[in-house]
Amino acid sequence: MELYIVGGMQKQARTATDLAPDWYDYKEGLVLKVDTTKKKVEPVFNYKSQPGAFLEGDSVLFKSGSIQGDSLYLCTQTEVMVVDAHTFDQKQYISHQFFNDVHHVITDPDGNLVIANTGLDMVLRLSPEGEVLDSWNVLFKEPWAKVDQNLDYRLGVSTKPHEAHPNYVFMVGDDVWATRFEKRDAVCLTDPSKQIKVDIERVHDGYLHAGRIHFTTVDGHVAIYDAETLEHVRTIRLGDAHPENTLLGWCRGLYVTDEVMWVGFSRIRPTRFRNALSWIRTGFQKSMPTHIACYCLKTGACVEEFDLEPYGLNAVFSVLPLS
Repeated sequence: MELYIVGGMQKQARTATDLAPDWYDYKEGLVLKVDTTKKKVEPVFNYKSQPGAFLEGDSVLFKSGSIQGDSLYLCTQTEVMVVDAHTFDQKQYISHQFFNDVHHVITDPDGNLVIANTGLDMVLRLSPEGEVLDSWNVLFKEPWAKVDQNLDYRLGVSTKPHEAHPNYVFMVGDDVWATRFEKRDAVCLTDPSKQIKVDIERVHDGYLHAGRIHFTTVDGHVAIYDAETLEHVRTIRLGDAHPENTLLGWCRGLYVTDEVMWVGFSRIRPTRFRNALSWIRTGFQKSMPTHIACYCLKTGACVEEFDLEPYGLNAVFSVLPLS
C-alpha cells in the first residue's frame, strides 16, 4: 500500500521539551509518500502559499485534503488547490477573500468543492470556478449575518475564538456533514435533524467506510457509528495498544479499510499543556514523535508505525490512499 501523508513543516524544528511560544509556526505545506510494503518514506511535494493569498509572516501548512481519482485536493488556511495525484502538476487553484483558517476540502458528486471554512464557522460549496453555490453556518445561524463582505479574511483577520470550529467535512449520500471540534459532535448541514454526539473529547475526522462513520478524537479514540441509523457501534481507545503512560500525540488523520485503520499523530509540545487540555496528564514516560500508526480493526492492536519527523513533517492532517 502507498499512502500520502499531508501536513506541514515547521520553520524551525523543535523538540518535545522546547517551550518556545511560536512552536506552531510552519513554513510550508508538505506531502510525504509512505510505501508500507517497502517500508519507505519520502517527501514528494512541498508548497508555499502564493503572494497575495496570505499575510507575510503567517504560518503556512497543508490542512486536511482528499483524493478523487487522479486528483489530489489540498488546502492551506487561505487556499484550495487541485493537483495531479502523481505528478503534482496544478489543475485548479482558488483563493477566496472569505477563506479564513480553511481546514478541509472534498468534492461532491457534481465535482463542486465542499470546504470547511473554519475561521467563519462555515462550510462552503464552491463551483470549480470558485463561485459560492451554498453556505452553511455550522451553528445553524444566518451564515453571512456577522461577515463583513468587504473584508479580505485571508489577510490577518483573526476570528478566534471559534464557537464551533468545523474542521472536517464528509458526505453520506447527498447529505453534507461537518465535524465540530468545540462541540464534540458532527452535524448534517443539509438535514439539521441529524446529529452525532461523540462527546469523548474534541472530534476531528469523520471518515465514511462500509456504511460506518469513523471519528477520531484528539486524545486518541476512534468512535464508530452506523451511517444509516447514526447509532454508536464501537469505540477503540488507541492507547490500549501501547505501553502505559505513552503520549501518542495529537490524533488527527484517518484512513480505514476492511481490516485496518491508519491514524496520524502530531507530536504534543509542552505549550499544549498551557491550553488546559484536560486529557493530557502529567507523568507520562514516553512522548511519541509525529508519526502514523496502523491498527487492526478486529483486535485494536498496533501492527505498524512510521516516524515522520526525519522527513520534515511536523504536523499530520491527512492520511490518504494512493491508488
